[in-house]
Amino acid sequence: MATKIRLQRHGKKGRPFYHLVVADARAPRDGKFIERIGSYNPNTNPATIVLDFEKALDWMNKGAQPTDTARTILSDKGVLYKKHLLGGVKKGAFDEAAADAKFAAWNDANDAKTAGKKDGLASSKAEAKKTALAAEAKKKADKAAAIAAKNAPVAEETPAEETEAPATEETEG
Repeated sequence: MATKIRLQRHGKKGRPFYHLVVADARAPRDGKFIERIGSYNPNTNPATIVLDFEKALDWMNKGAQPTDTARTILSDKGVLYKKHLLGGVKKGAFDEAAADAKFAAWNDANDAKTAGKKDGLASSKAEAKKTALAAEAKKKADKAAAIAAKNAPVAEETPAEETEAPATEETEG
């Protein structure tokens, strides 16, 4: 039986939530499946992925073919890299300890990258909030100044007195 690792859609309209399942290739998208191996929530930033690593690796080794999106998820979590390393161990390119060391190094780098993205998003969110508060304070101050200017008593203007006296004496000759 040909099996696929694919996404099964759940959630309401406009707010999708997916289960990562292993299903017969002939089964419909949201239909019968063999085993659920994880979940994927694209509504959060960054997207939340929960995956049973061992089950996913076992199904990949059994020959299950992932769809494009499922392949991206499995690659992000390192299932495809681990399968690749296990293939190298099988061929004798290196031993299992070296494969585990390579995978641990890759996993640490991947975790650091994800943590960096989360920190960057948190700092940009804080910066945006700080900017919005500053803009709001400026707008409030401008509005208060405009109200104060409108409500201030108007000083009446006095006509400017002429500094030059008109010539009343005319020289008659």
